[in-house]
Amino acid sequence: MEMPRPLHSLPKAHLHLHFTGSMRHSTLIELAREQGLHLPDALEEDWPPKLRATDERGWFRFQRLYDIARSVLSTPEHVYRLMRETAEDEAAAGSRWLEIQVDPSGFAQRFGGLTATLELMLDAVAKAAEHARVGMAVVVAANRTKHPLDANTLARLAAQYAGKGVVGFGLSNDERRGEAREFERAFRIAKRAGLLAVPHGGELLGPRSVAQCVDDLAADRVGHGVRAAEDPRLMERLADRQICCEVCPTSNVGLGVAERAGDVPVRRLFDAGVPIALGSDDPLLFGARLLRQYELARDTYGFTDAEISELARQSIRSSTAPESVRKELLTEIDGWLVSSPE
Repeated sequence: MEMPRPLHSLPKAHLHLHFTGSMRHSTLIELAREQGLHLPDALEEDWPPKLRATDERGWFRFQRLYDIARSVLSTPEHVYRLMRETAEDEAAAGSRWLEIQVDPSGFAQRFGGLTATLELMLDAVAKAAEHARVGMAVVVAANRTKHPLDANTLARLAAQYAGKGVVGFGLSNDERRGEAREFERAFRIAKRAGLLAVPHGGELLGPRSVAQCVDDLAADRVGHGVRAAEDPRLMERLADRQICCEVCPTSNVGLGVAERAGDVPVRRLFDAGVPIALGSDDPLLFGARLLRQYELARDTYGFTDAEISELARQSIRSSTAPESVRKELLTEIDGWLVSSPE
């Protein structure tokens, strides 16, 4: 039996990672202690926290822990550190292109307003990319629990930085709050500026949530999207139009979307021809980074090395990486597949 090839050396793109959620747990502890901030047990001794967000109380707890984690990022230096460490962790996992989601409004009061916050984050991303030699770009994400007018403001801001580090516009948070169509104007603003539409859908709600992202928001990719597997016709549509689902297995288990990793329908989506980009979502709260998702593909979903290399190709093709970068990475993936296992 042939030995499997090392997954950390497989070039891949990471298309579903949130800014605060990318923080190292050790950094969270260190920054909290430096500032005299108390962390709940769920973020300290009992980490990673036991979460279940399939009801509103569970989602509220998840958001509360997220907000506490965000509170330790109080200076520009913290932002630069977070992005530098995230880029290092990406490089270690073989991630060669990262699109990180940021919501500047969560930090605007701290860092001088929306524009100043986004510029700080873009500068931190640029410096981190150079430091770790990983291609990096930003997706500005609106919050589904806020008013659609707030999303319009963020879309206009994102549009101003299209081609200057911002590559996409997203919509995150609890999809049970706010219909996709309520944010149609924001996505029109973003698409007109040439940004990719990458809303969350099909995580806590079923296939209809994915279809709404496609029909109402002209989604180019769907964050999560796993519930599309419950509707064969919807999977056929996603496959025909090559609309990628950013599937995050450990996140799905962490939030109770699936009982076990084996219940996440990665294989069903893949076999239906739906493009997949494996992602880690929020490693800070789910305890696993990108490499773990590829390990699950091999060990839990039974993907061969040829299939795993195709997963990596799909992540590259679904990214906004420049054409020259895509070609280089796709060639390197071919090289990985024909290399001798260690």
